[in-house]
Amino acid sequence: MTFDEYPTVIDQIRLRDFPAVPVRSATVESGPGHHIAGLRVSGEFWDADRAEAAETEEEFTAELTALVQALSLRWGTPETLDLTPQLERSAQGLPVPPPLDTLCGYVPRMHGWRVRGRWIGVGVGQGSPELPLHLLVAMTEEAAVSG
Repeated sequence: MTFDEYPTVIDQIRLRDFPAVPVRSATVESGPGHHIAGLRVSGEFWDADRAEAAETEEEFTAELTALVQALSLRWGTPETLDLTPQLERSAQGLPVPPPLDTLCGYVPRMHGWRVRGRWIGVGVGQGSPELPLHLLVAMTEEAAVSG
């Protein structure tokens, strides 16, 4: 998928109904009240040198910045959702509601908009330094994200 396709893919996912039970396809994980999609996923970094990993992270961050700018033209200034509290709760074995339970394992923060009853967020991150980088879009019912 190319950068130019991201807004179309986001719109397609945004228009999907939320399923009653968890469902996973090659690129979208959905469940009651949410969708999470990988817009871009890197390779793993087990044998990568630090310069290569840093370059890939810079590319993903630049794409995220451009995507936030493009979506801001449509929906206005985004809010920032810090997922650190959810990650801390998860690490303590405390419950974290979906999709925040999944997202906090990948991205430290998301840029999000409230659009027609849904919260739509984008972010970049990875589960650990050896694992792939992810440029993610997540959608949930607006009430599921406080702020």
